[in-house]
Amino acid sequence: MPEKKNGTAFNNDKSRQQSIVAGLDIGTTKVCALIASPDTKPGAIRILGLGIAESEGLNRGVVVNIEKTIKTIRSVIEQAEQQSGIKIKEVLVGIAGDHIQSFQTRSIVTISNPTQEISDDDVARLIEEARKVPLSPERKILHLIPQDYTIDGQDGINDPVGMSGIRMEANVHVVTGLTTAIQNIHKCVERAGLNVTEVVLEPLASSYAVLTDEEKEVGVALIDIGGGTTDIAVFADNIIRYTSVFGIGGRQVTNDIRHILEIISSQAEKIKREYGHAYEDTILDDEIFMIPGIGGREPKEITKTQLCKIIQPRMEELLEFALAEIRRSGFAYRLGAGVVLTGGASLLKGTEELAGQVFGMPVKIGTPSGISYSGLAPEIESPVYSTAVGLILYAMKNNVASVFTEQPQIATEIQTKEKVSIINKFKKFIEEL
Repeated sequence: MPEKKNGTAFNNDKSRQQSIVAGLDIGTTKVCALIASPDTKPGAIRILGLGIAESEGLNRGVVVNIEKTIKTIRSVIEQAEQQSGIKIKEVLVGIAGDHIQSFQTRSIVTISNPTQEISDDDVARLIEEARKVPLSPERKILHLIPQDYTIDGQDGINDPVGMSGIRMEANVHVVTGLTTAIQNIHKCVERAGLNVTEVVLEPLASSYAVLTDEEKEVGVALIDIGGGTTDIAVFADNIIRYTSVFGIGGRQVTNDIRHILEIISSQAEKIKREYGHAYEDTILDDEIFMIPGIGGREPKEITKTQLCKIIQPRMEELLEFALAEIRRSGFAYRLGAGVVLTGGASLLKGTEELAGQVFGMPVKIGTPSGISYSGLAPEIESPVYSTAVGLILYAMKNNVASVFTEQPQIATEIQTKEKVSIINKFKKFIEEL
């Protein structure tokens, strides 16, 4: 059966080339927009446009300043539109924040088909039944993710379509968020001149970009360490089993450096990126570097080891929180593929080695490299872009309606120069991470 896009068949090269999707990752420390389309080669993605800027309007994944967030969204969308030559009208938006909560529920339906053969509509009814679970008024359902099915008492079924039965049940993973936090995301995007196609949990989106089917089958924990939050998704048997978000991220490390060394935030962030290590054993050259003095005061000298003694305790705390969440999932001993770290803060030197010590299982850094990319591919092959790329893949694999766009415009010589300038800015941004 051909896939469906906006109610029409999506099974030829021409329609694939015309399908455009935009993802918007609104994070605590950065906002990123990505425009992409399926490439002519099956299973490949063409990156058309990219925009990135520092985020100033969020705290721990939650919007705290509407106007600053709107301004940043407009900036990154304009960058991506200039590169792609496409006017975007709709975006898929990622959401995180420590207001995110998840739990398991169970739903039941009867099969009314005279043949008693289970159809896609029956499965959809079953999942929608889970939406009736009691929630407090301030919370809203983001995702309903089926875990497994039971038909007439026979459990452990992954795909019930086509099977015969009278009574079908399912364990469903329910992801909820604070209604006001979701509304504020919508408000910022809409006031920036865009429509929201869907709001997607960020660790779920990131999993599409950095995890393989083999890892999901044998069991893997994805830990996306952002600026203000750390997002966790646990997979086993190709099913997402657990999700969690807590409010510790790379910004807390920067704040520790700022307070202890008594410097401003921008200096602390620069020092963290250039000289920081999360694990002392990874320091090969314990060089001395200078910390600028504030208000005309004399600069101070510090070594990488001394800086590491500030960073490592906070990173250990973050990873131990993540380990506690993995244990809470009940799947800690079923993670054959171990742990995959992603997100901008995972780029801190020594993080992979420290995580290996804390988790006691295989650890690797995940980047969006599990699928063939073209266009601006080199720019997005970094943990910084895991969520943005994941949003694109989520839309394409789940048949989310394509973004409505105006026809691409032929770039003028001036536009070409602007694109080159923007790409150089992106490279500089990544180098500083």
